[in-house]
Amino acid sequence: MSSRTAAALGFFDGLHIGHAAVIECALKAAKEYGLTPAAFVINGEPVLPKFAGRTDMCLMTFPDKKAALRERFGISTFYSPDFGSIRDLSPEDFFLRGILGEMNAAAVCCGEDFRFGKNGAGDAKLLQSLCAAHDVRCYIVPPVCVNGTPVSSTYIRGLIRDGDVEAADELLICPFGYELPVIHGKQLGRTIGFPTINQEIPSFMVHPKRGVYCTRVAIGAADYPGVTNIGTKPTVKSDDRENMETHIIGYSGDLYGQTVRVTLLRYLRGEQKFGSLAELQAQLEHDKDCALTE
Repeated sequence: MSSRTAAALGFFDGLHIGHAAVIECALKAAKEYGLTPAAFVINGEPVLPKFAGRTDMCLMTFPDKKAALRERFGISTFYSPDFGSIRDLSPEDFFLRGILGEMNAAAVCCGEDFRFGKNGAGDAKLLQSLCAAHDVRCYIVPPVCVNGTPVSSTYIRGLIRDGDVEAADELLICPFGYELPVIHGKQLGRTIGFPTINQEIPSFMVHPKRGVYCTRVAIGAADYPGVTNIGTKPTVKSDDRENMETHIIGYSGDLYGQTVRVTLLRYLRGEQKFGSLAELQAQLEHDKDCALTE
C-alpha cells in the first residue's frame, strides 16, 4: 500500500458492535493523522485454527465481510491474505511483513484479545511493544459490554443457535442471514399455494435453531417479506437432511441458479409434523400473516 494507513486488526467474524469499536478507532486515527483507513481481513474462515475440525461456526463469509466494511464504514483498503500464506509466520514476521510491509501502517487498532502469528503466539502486549519499536501508534480497544456481558462472536453464535436472532441482530452491524444460490427442491409447496426457494446452508456457517422464521428476502434491488423453514420438513420428508426453504410473499418468478439473500428477523415456531397437507397449509397461512406484520 503506497499511502500510510490506520489499520483495524481482528478476525471480525460477523462484524458485531465490539468490532465496530475497533474499526471506529482506526477511522478516528486516520482522520486525526491524515492516514488511509484500512482493515486486516483474513481470507479462509473454514480452515482457521480456531475452527479446525469444527463446523457451524462462521457468522459471515469473507466477501460479505469486505462488503460490509465498505458499505458501513467506508473502508476500501484491505490486507486480505489467504490464511495458508501467513499461518507459519512468527508474530514478529507477521508484524514486519504484514502490518509494516503490506499495510504500511502508521497506526493500528485492535481488541484486547487480538492474537497474531503462528499458533496465535502474539498478543496485544507484544503488538504494543513492536509498534513502539517501529514508531507506530497502537490503540488497544477494551471490550464492549451489554448488560455486563462482553460482546463476542461466541456469544452471538449461541444466540443464533438458540433461535434468538432478534437479540443477535442487536449486537451485529448487519442483520444475520445468508446469501446463497437457489437449488432445486421437490416443488411440493406450489401444490398448496406456497411456492418456495430452496437453499443449502454451508457446513462452516452457523446453523440457527431449526424451525420457522419471519425473514426478508432481497432479490436485486427489491425487498420482500418471507417465511423460512430451516430444518428437515418432517411433514413431507423422511430423511434428516437439513435445508432452508423460503416462501417469498408477493414474488413470482424463477430464481433457480441465482444467489439470493435471506435475512432472519424473528423465530416463529419450531418444526412440526402435521397430519395432512391441509393442516400444513393452514399453519403456513398463519405464518404468512405473522411475516406481513414485521
